[in-house]
Amino acid sequence: MICELHVKGFTKTHPDVPAAQRGTYAGLAHPSVTSYLRELGVTAVQLLPVHQHLDDQFLIDKKLTNYWGYNTIGFFAPHNAYAAASDPQEQVREFKAMVKALHAAGIEVILDVVYNHTAEGNQNGPTLMFRGLDDHGYYRHHFGEDGAGYINVTGCGNSVDSASTPALRLILDSLRYWVTEMRVDGFRFDLAVTVARNEKDGFHAQSQFLSAVAQDPVLAQVKLIAEAWDISR
Repeated sequence: MICELHVKGFTKTHPDVPAAQRGTYAGLAHPSVTSYLRELGVTAVQLLPVHQHLDDQFLIDKKLTNYWGYNTIGFFAPHNAYAAASDPQEQVREFKAMVKALHAAGIEVILDVVYNHTAEGNQNGPTLMFRGLDDHGYYRHHFGEDGAGYINVTGCGNSVDSASTPALRLILDSLRYWVTEMRVDGFRFDLAVTVARNEKDGFHAQSQFLSAVAQDPVLAQVKLIAEAWDISR
């Protein structure tokens, strides 16, 4: 049985978890939590986004936060706010220890991943990562008489061009990192049909992304779950 949960929310008020560990990876690794999951018959946890993410500007303006984490800024880093440790290296070790503890309890770890867009938003958003490196290499654009504009099939301002060589390589490297270094067991892809678009058309069963994953010796062995909603369909 798969249990979808939020790292922070699931342990934030747990009475048996030490106060300093509540709402963290360490909290999710606590014996009282893993025992509870096992008693429920859970065989896999699907963690809501744990990649480093930022709050959307329109939420910041309203003094709100993006609780769910679907606004990625770092595809290789566990979100620092979910760690009990403050040192970045210790945060990575804490995440690895969480995965190890869940595995010891007979529970697999599946990550909800967001590779379809980033926290940079549309052309009016901040330059934080890909836009400053290679805007047209990482994001999908319209080309016409009015110049180039972002193709926004995600509803979040931009769409990562997973058919391009730079973006596809980054996504695959990120996935392999979480499998080989962090030891997770699989992924659930947010807006999977956006990631599985080819160069010119929409979703394609033989898109660059799906073809690359099928041929990858590491990723071909892990669990992949697709969330197929796409506002363009």
